[in-house]
Amino acid sequence: MHSNTAVGLQARKAAVGKSRLRLIETLTGYVFVGPMLLGVLLLVMVPVIASLLLSFADWNFVAGIDQMKFVGLGNFKRLEADPIFWRAITNNMLFILIVPLTMILALLLAVVINKSVYGKDFFKIIYFMPYISSIVAIGIVWQVLFHPSHGPVNQMLISMGISNPPKWLADVDYALPSLMGIMTWAGIGFNLIIYMAGLQSIPKDLYEAAEMDGASPWVQLTRITIPMLSPTSFFLLVTGIIGSFKVFNIISVLTQGGPARSTSVLVYYLYETAFINLNIGYASAMALVLFVFVLIITLIQWYGQKKWVNY
Repeated sequence: MHSNTAVGLQARKAAVGKSRLRLIETLTGYVFVGPMLLGVLLLVMVPVIASLLLSFADWNFVAGIDQMKFVGLGNFKRLEADPIFWRAITNNMLFILIVPLTMILALLLAVVINKSVYGKDFFKIIYFMPYISSIVAIGIVWQVLFHPSHGPVNQMLISMGISNPPKWLADVDYALPSLMGIMTWAGIGFNLIIYMAGLQSIPKDLYEAAEMDGASPWVQLTRITIPMLSPTSFFLLVTGIIGSFKVFNIISVLTQGGPARSTSVLVYYLYETAFINLNIGYASAMALVLFVFVLIITLIQWYGQKKWVNY
């Protein structure tokens, strides 16, 4: 009887000890993740909620919180009739085209470098450098290259017999394509590194079996490489499209949305509205529309990936 009681007490003590240990481990975990959670709460969640509320108000933050006026859906009705807003949306949609273009170029380069190029690490660094370089430095370099009168690009075109070359960043028709070309050039490196990592995970046996069956390099690319890289392509597609909606730095450095709003995108127009014109409520409405756009496009991609992504 006494031995059973002692065993029971021992078991209860062990259970209490385990529960205390679990509690200590849990508290320790919260201590380590606490700063990150606090940062996310204060720097992400609070601004998101504030932006949602401000989208239904008319407020100039310089005037003070007491000058805030509730306007309901007024900001959204104003957006509907704003031609600059719709021009920015159109430019954003055109910017999406750089995502598949960058992916295709990066995939072809990755396949070539991975198979038949010596010094692969050197080429990885060369192509990755623009991606990690300062966007201000990149902008200044391309500003010099695309100078309408003395830029190397136009000087080369003139030497080839083109008497009236485009003004590139100063031309309404060429400014946006020029920015898209710069963004494609700068983004190839990141896509290249990701694709090369994906190529390393494809079993070599598949290529050996395909060669034994007489498959050409094109058949190997379309029937083995591209399907096996579909999860990688899906990742790059999702992150690339989201990134294309956030493009801001290169526009701020090179064109400031001009000429004649030809390069104005939603984020840059939002920045102008909020921090230059000080119309926080109207800018918050744009931010909410941008969020809805990105969410819808991402959901479409998640639904569509079931038909072409092979895990």
